Amino acid sequence: MWSEQLTNMLLLMVMASLFRASYELSRQRRSGAEPEGSNPSAAANFEEAEPAPWQKEWAEKAVKRYAEAQEKKWRRWNEAMFERSA
Repeated sequence: MWSEQLTNMLLLMVMASLFRASYELSRQRRSGAEPEGSNPSAAANFEEAEPAPWQKEWAEKAVKRYAEAQEKKWRRWNEAMFERSA
């Protein structure tokens, strides 16, 4: 009884593995020689777009505020872990 269930389970696993392998191979064949995850149109759009001055300003402000928030977070963590226990 156990061996029959095990045989059926192994057969199912082999079939699933072959199905997955055929799927992966068909995806590679359709995409051609491009590496996986590359999208030439998205890369071209990214390279040609120059950010506007207001975008640069907002990005710099966001980075500055993020750094301040991280400093505050680590200061609180340091106090909680080391300074309050004394």
